[in-house]
Amino acid sequence: MKAIQVVRPGKIDIIEKEKPRITRGDEVLIKVRLVGICGSDMHIYHGTSPVATYPRVIGHEMVGEIVETSSDVTRLAIGDKVVMEPIEWCGECYACKSGRKNVCTQLQVYGVHKDGAYQEYMVLPEKIVHKVESRLDWHEAVLVEPFTIGAQANWRGDVRAGDIVFIMGAGPIGLCALQAAKIKGATCIITDLSDDKLAFARSLGADYVLNPLRDNVNSEIERITDGVGPNVTIDAVCTVKTFEQAVEITSVAGRVVVLGFSESPSAIAQLHITKNELTIVGSRLQSDKFSEVIEWFNSGKIKADSFVTHRFALEDIHQAIELIETHPNEVRKVVLEVGGVQK
Repeated sequence: MKAIQVVRPGKIDIIEKEKPRITRGDEVLIKVRLVGICGSDMHIYHGTSPVATYPRVIGHEMVGEIVETSSDVTRLAIGDKVVMEPIEWCGECYACKSGRKNVCTQLQVYGVHKDGAYQEYMVLPEKIVHKVESRLDWHEAVLVEPFTIGAQANWRGDVRAGDIVFIMGAGPIGLCALQAAKIKGATCIITDLSDDKLAFARSLGADYVLNPLRDNVNSEIERITDGVGPNVTIDAVCTVKTFEQAVEITSVAGRVVVLGFSESPSAIAQLHITKNELTIVGSRLQSDKFSEVIEWFNSGKIKADSFVTHRFALEDIHQAIELIETHPNEVRKVVLEVGGVQK
C-alpha cells in the first residue's frame, strides 16, 4: 500500500509498505478515506518539531471506515465511519491518573512518535477509535480531531458562559477554538492578518474581528471590554510576542492558554501575573474530548461544511505542501483523499 513518509527534515516521499494486519484481540483495520494536513505535520516536514522522530509516516487528522474487526471488539463494526484519537498512554503515571492522558510520561502520538494516517490502511486499538454518524460528510468528519484541540483549549482556559474570549489567530485551531467558545456561550474577539480569514471567522460567530495591520489591537480590546480586558486569551499564533501580549492584555483573574512549542524565551514581567493573579496554562492535544466534539458534530452545532478549502490525492502531497506554503491566506484546511469519499 502507499504511504507518505517524512524521511528526514525537508524530504518527504511516497513509499510502498506492507498493508497492516490485526494481531491482537482489541484491534480494528481501518481503510483511511481522508486525512487533514495539520500545522504540526508541516513542522515535522521542516524539522522544527521538538518532539518528532524520523523517518515518520505523518498525519493524525483521519476519518476512515472499519473493514475488519478482531474477536474482542464490541463498540465498532464493519462499515462504521470512524475517527482516530491519535494518542496512546500508559494509564499508570501521575498525568494519566489525574485525567490528563494527553501529557502521559510515556505518551505516543500517531504521526509524531508512531506512524500516522498518511497511508491507505491502519490497524488501531478499539479504545482510540470513535464512531461518527454515517450521515456526516467525510469532509466534515475529518475535522473532528482538530476541533478536539479547540475544545481542549477552552477547557484549559475554563471558558464559561458570559466570558469574553480573545483568540489570537484565525487559522484552523483558532477557528476551532472560536466555535467551541461560542458553543459555551462566550463573547469572542479574534485577530488575524488576513481579512478573508477574519470574514470567515465572522461567519462562524465571532463577535469582533481585528486585523493588527490596520487596528490597534490593545486599544480596541480595551474599548470592547470597557478597560477590563478579555477573561480568557487563547494564543493560537504561538510566537514570543503574542505570548507576551496575551499576558499583558488579559483581565484580572483571567486565564491565558498557550498552544505553542517554541523554545525561544519570552520577556514577561512577574508583575502582570501576580498583580492580576493570572492563570497561565499550556494546552496540548486533548484529554477525553472526542465524545463531546462528536456530539457537537452529530447535533449540527459545528459549522464545518466550508472549512475544507482544498483537496488533493495522496500522491499529490508535494503540490499540497506547495499550496500551503505559497498561498497561506487562501487555505483553511487542506485534506488528502486517500480512499474513495463517496457518502
